[in-house]
Amino acid sequence: MPNIKSAKKRVKVTKVKNMQNQVVKSALKTILKKYDAAVASGDKQAAEAAYKVAVKAVDQAAAKHIMHKNNAANKKSALTLKLNAMA
Repeated sequence: MPNIKSAKKRVKVTKVKNMQNQVVKSALKTILKKYDAAVASGDKQAAEAAYKVAVKAVDQAAAKHIMHKNNAANKKSALTLKLNAMA
C-alpha cells in the first residue's frame, strides 16, 4: 500500500479508470457478438446495420486507447470481409 498522498490518489484514479475501460471493452465484445450473430443468421440488412454499429464501436475504442489503432484496423477489416462474404 502506498504511503504518499499522491500515490494513494493514483491508486484510486487507476481503479476508477480500469472500471471505465472494462465497461467499454465489455460493450465492444457484446456489439461484436451481435454482429457475428447477424452474419450467421444470413440476414443481409441486419448484418449491415450491425456492421455500422460494430465499426463505430471499434473506432471509439481505438480513440479512447482501449485498443491499439492497428488492432482496430485489423478488426474492421475482418468485419468487412465477413460482410462481403455474405454477398
